[in-house]
Amino acid sequence: MRLTTEEAFVKVLQAHGIRDAFGIIGSAFMPISDLFPKAGIRFWDCAHEGSGGMMADGYTRASGRMSLMIAQNGPGITNLVTAVKTAYWNHTPLLVVTPQAANRTIGQGGFQEVEQMALFKDMVAYQEEVRDPARMAEVLNRVIQNAYRLSAPAQINVPRDFFTREIDVDLPAILEFERPAGGAQALDEAARLLANAKRPVILNGAGVVLAGAIPATARLAERLSAPVCVGYQHNDAFPGSHPLFAGPLGYNGSKAAMELIAEADVVLALGTRLNPFSTLPGYGIDYWPKDAAIIQVDMNPSRIGLTKPVSVGIVGDAGLVAEGLLQRLPEREPDRDRLGRIAQVKSAWAQQLASMDHEDDDPGTTWNARARAAKPDWMSPRMAWRAIQAALPREAIISSDIGNNCAIGNAYPSFEEGRKYLAPGLFGPCGYGLPAIVGAKIGQPDVPVVGFAGDGAFGIAVNELTAIGRPEWPAITMVVFRNYQWGAEKRNSTLWYDDNFVGTELSDRVSYAGIAQACGLQGVQARSMDELTEALRTAIRDQMEHGKTTLIEALINQELGEPFRRDAMKKPVAVAGIDAADMAV
Repeated sequence: MRLTTEEAFVKVLQAHGIRDAFGIIGSAFMPISDLFPKAGIRFWDCAHEGSGGMMADGYTRASGRMSLMIAQNGPGITNLVTAVKTAYWNHTPLLVVTPQAANRTIGQGGFQEVEQMALFKDMVAYQEEVRDPARMAEVLNRVIQNAYRLSAPAQINVPRDFFTREIDVDLPAILEFERPAGGAQALDEAARLLANAKRPVILNGAGVVLAGAIPATARLAERLSAPVCVGYQHNDAFPGSHPLFAGPLGYNGSKAAMELIAEADVVLALGTRLNPFSTLPGYGIDYWPKDAAIIQVDMNPSRIGLTKPVSVGIVGDAGLVAEGLLQRLPEREPDRDRLGRIAQVKSAWAQQLASMDHEDDDPGTTWNARARAAKPDWMSPRMAWRAIQAALPREAIISSDIGNNCAIGNAYPSFEEGRKYLAPGLFGPCGYGLPAIVGAKIGQPDVPVVGFAGDGAFGIAVNELTAIGRPEWPAITMVVFRNYQWGAEKRNSTLWYDDNFVGTELSDRVSYAGIAQACGLQGVQARSMDELTEALRTAIRDQMEHGKTTLIEALINQELGEPFRRDAMKKPVAVAGIDAADMAV
């Protein structure tokens, strides 16, 4: 077939059903973007390439459909780095298109030149550069297929002078592989452990959501009378209304989940790499069971046993493995004593969570008490989250950001199905909440979406308000927790640095609601729980019925929750000491 290289590129995108691209227009890829409208591909021109990449991540996580991120070679591409690594640890299959400086001048230090393959070496699961124009379709097809197979971003690097070439090429076939279901011997041993367990616990990770395995894990939990915990930031990996759902582990998660997994004699970890942050102590509880048999299921064998010793490792799709275990486990009557214990622990935690209005101070510190006294009529972060829960539709997709106030909310949201909770993941970038929820709305236009961010993190992505107010962009709802500080770092300062608040304060002269209004969007402030609940209900109604985007500034006091990393911080000790008088003139 006689084609131009850009025609070959776009035809491969079409063959894989890739219909949405995110980025900022640049001359290096205009030969393909020129064809997007004819091909039925939408180009979402954001305000910053990094946010565009996070939109792509939110789109694919919410919809299950692959999208692509793209930018001008050089500085446009370097702006994608944070988003790509975020998607990598979110296990999001994305196509990363990196137009490269021209082959004929590469190495001369020309305009917008950088080593783009080296740049993304640690950011993607697979990368390949087009070495000859005739191989354009072949390489692109392989990159896309590897993104799917590895459930992660994959990069194609294209010298910009390889476009607008004519080539003779046969478009490549798309090969789909059967996902592994686990080895028979490993499944037999895992089933034996589970059948003999007195206190089995299931831990669902992102792999359960990606595999569509929630129904299979529910049947497995019911067969075993086992509570189901979910990994940190994976609250949508099991139905919140199910009586066996125990909640999320990890930072500010569910005490019920922590208490139940601490009692386990066998843990079935499904579709999770057991990342270290998800198993750190919470609420002072070192809950990871020391003597339990651990069965770890993951598609990637290099992740099994990496962070925790395991008794059985199973390489396979979480859903297929769950089905294989069900076939091996005998039918049995529900364990009434076990179910009663689960219900009692859940009820106690639900009552405690509902009564938690304020954050405690560590011994020797008084910041939270001072913060309450300074603004006695303002909402605390937990009051804000309870007000939000009262207005949030069960079917909503939500995003979260990195930061103290979003983290305090980790225990609150639950969901009835997967692909509903878009948290920034273990790379932990600030500025994720807004772009991710915009991408989710593009991918799922008929579903209500609500994004959440603290005011520090939101400031990194605030420029996207200038993009999303245009008529072609869908309406979303965004909640910004406004307390005029970088909360996580301020909490560290109260604990280890004697309230020496370096770089933690934000301007109280800035109104994000006012910026939203200046961008043609709706911006409102909420100062009480009732105001926040009503503002959120109205904003979601405006989103779904009138196509209007609303930013809600939730004004809260400056209470600070648990630090992210007690394990990584300690109080410094002066040895030689530092004195400003030592500064050179």
